[in-house]
Amino acid sequence: MGVPRGLIVTADDLGASIEVNDAVAQAHRDGILTAASLMVTGAAAADAVTRARTMPGLGVGLHVVLVEGRPALPPERLPALVGADGRFRTDMARLALRLFADPAARRQLAAEVEAQFAAFAATGLPLDHVNAHKHFHLHPTIAATVLRIGKRYGMRAVRAPLERGTPGVERWWARRLQRRLRRAGLLVPDQVIGLAWTGAFTPERMRSALAKLPPGLTEVYTHPATGPYPGAAPGYLYEAELAALTDRLAIATIRDKGLTHGHFRSFLPAADLPAADLPDAAPS
Repeated sequence: MGVPRGLIVTADDLGASIEVNDAVAQAHRDGILTAASLMVTGAAAADAVTRARTMPGLGVGLHVVLVEGRPALPPERLPALVGADGRFRTDMARLALRLFADPAARRQLAAEVEAQFAAFAATGLPLDHVNAHKHFHLHPTIAATVLRIGKRYGMRAVRAPLERGTPGVERWWARRLQRRLRRAGLLVPDQVIGLAWTGAFTPERMRSALAKLPPGLTEVYTHPATGPYPGAAPGYLYEAELAALTDRLAIATIRDKGLTHGHFRSFLPAADLPAADLPDAAPS
């Protein structure tokens, strides 16, 4: 990757609620957060976009939602993807099989992914990165769809959920995705930290992760919020994750170790950046 030890610190689910948006703003302003992944149909997506425009140092990406959320398109256009309540299905395994077998489901998938990329583009925010809710882009059909559509919208960086210690099958799929994305010319971190500690990324765990950061480019991803909110995952320690992102010792560790620390775009070669992102770009 050209970086001995590079670090991106991401918050997922930006736009899900005011509580999440509050935490992201605080963690970026007072802590180590450098990137956030936006749910474009989240209940507080408009508030998230308004805040993001005041935080140019925060890399905002698209969190593609295809399960356990609200679609961008009218539900009647997505009968294979949504339930009777008009929201995305929650049975990921059955939906995954249907996407392999049903051409109509694949067409609906493509239309919804296109709609979410278009909604992000309409915000006017630079697209820092792309990932998917519940890492559903591990599914080859979803990965291919995101690749095909995302590159037309300026997608240059994607998460592959590859973490040391994950089970063999999951690691195999993540490694396969990483290779596929890199062949497509995209920036993909060498590893992530956050799978094992999802919903329980405490300050102590953050300090440990930063102290033992492996070589290469690492994405640490989190789920901070200032408190519970409608639709929150049961048992998640949202406030502890916010505390981890603003922990004084974590901040000091990044400084003392001299880690290269930024959002995804900051690790892209200058030749891959739009003119507006270059330091000497003329203001538009």
